[in-house]
Amino acid sequence: MTHIEKLIAAMKKNEIEAVLVSSEINQRYLTGFAFSDGYVLVTQSKAWLLTDFRYEEAAQAAVDTEAFEIICPKEGHRRAIKRLLDEAGITSCAVEAATLPLHDYQVFGKVLEGITLTAEASTLIDELRLYKDEGEIAKMQAAQDLADAAFTHILDYINPDRTEIDVALELEFFMRAHGAECVSFETIAVSGSASSLPHGVPRPVKLEKGFFTMDFGARVDGYCSDMTRTVVIGKADEEMRHLYDTVLRAQTAALDAAAVGASLSGLDKIARDIIDNAGYAGRFGHSLGHGVGMYIHESPRLAYSTPADEVLKPGHVVTFEPGIYLVGKYGCRIEDMVAVKPDGTIHNFTHSPKQLIELC
Repeated sequence: MTHIEKLIAAMKKNEIEAVLVSSEINQRYLTGFAFSDGYVLVTQSKAWLLTDFRYEEAAQAAVDTEAFEIICPKEGHRRAIKRLLDEAGITSCAVEAATLPLHDYQVFGKVLEGITLTAEASTLIDELRLYKDEGEIAKMQAAQDLADAAFTHILDYINPDRTEIDVALELEFFMRAHGAECVSFETIAVSGSASSLPHGVPRPVKLEKGFFTMDFGARVDGYCSDMTRTVVIGKADEEMRHLYDTVLRAQTAALDAAAVGASLSGLDKIARDIIDNAGYAGRFGHSLGHGVGMYIHESPRLAYSTPADEVLKPGHVVTFEPGIYLVGKYGCRIEDMVAVKPDGTIHNFTHSPKQLIELC
């Protein structure tokens, strides 16, 4: 089934008359077309993409016109939505409560007089997006292939005269130059004492000796990749090797336990116990992983706080990214992105090496 067919089936199952999609991500998920001014309106029998002249030609070329009627209403989008709903005899319409600004909600409440606005659309579409199909997994693999290639490239680029910002920009440039539409998120590239900051910001300073953590990803056809590798600038001492080995053992053990039906919190516990028992209790402060898709952070969460009955299911794409962070000293994180394919097999998108690498 296509994404729009899945949405309509879910609408029928939940007895939802119509859905108004305002978020750009969900519009692209349903139509395959990226645009920033308009709406997608769906009833149980028809779907419309409402845009304006700037996007009309591109939409006609990119969108399945058997599934969507593309219209550029002269009366304005909101009045057109009211007209279409009235013509279809719709009395209630679900909106994206999670992303629709309050002002827009209030305006729609006035324009769509006589039509009840309900809040289920975000939950409905998020549930669909939670389970990736083979086409989505292929796009994410293409995105991760770019990230892996960027990591290979950056190992030769790094030298003592580079700054953290130099490395971050080079990673981003490489991915864009080789086919990424953009990066998945703001690149993290932090060295030395700054590597203890899980989401540290690259600085205009030359790379410090010690751990150097790079967390980055590419976006291809709307889908993200996400990876982290930590290398050493200079030579690692015994303590650094122990810390790095602990992170790698924690990640490997959690990855080995990944399977359909595996508890999400249980996977986090496997990695956390290894880190805690190695003498780093309390130094792995974030969750083991998160879902990835058209957003860089999606459901599900591999976290100690996730309910015990939430498990890995076919279609889930998640990260495995344990880390250890010693405040003011250094830190290390290793991250792969993994899919549970529709047939239940575990697929690791990430192919970059994970052995300790010493540079410069």
